[in-house]
Amino acid sequence: QVRLVETGGGLVQPGGSLRLSCAASGQTFTNNAMGWFRQGPGKDREFVAGSTRSGGTTYYSNSVKGRFTISRDNAKNTMYLQMNNLKPEDTAIYYCASKAGPLYGSRSYLINEYDTWGQGTQVTVFS
Repeated sequence: QVRLVETGGGLVQPGGSLRLSCAASGQTFTNNAMGWFRQGPGKDREFVAGSTRSGGTTYYSNSVKGRFTISRDNAKNTMYLQMNNLKPEDTAIYYCASKAGPLYGSRSYLINEYDTWGQGTQVTVFS
């Protein structure tokens, strides 16, 4: 069973940047595709970004494309989400998730595609 721990959340002004980390343990990291989701106040959980097992292919929601970058360091069993030009609407709890096996673009945004979830880290963008 994979265990996921997110860190790096915090308070930031609009236009600022944050980098979230997701440390994985308990299974061979490279066996798992990874993703980031978020849940804003009063909203459903939504897909943010996904990465295949190698990190060679990534997927993004339209709302973050061009501002956020997902990456992974398989040697460190860690996934990252670099968030630039943050907006108030990015305020949410951010969750990392893992999926055993491959990740396909057509399914990368589906919550039930992922097997394991972290506890989340809060990101607040305020004026």
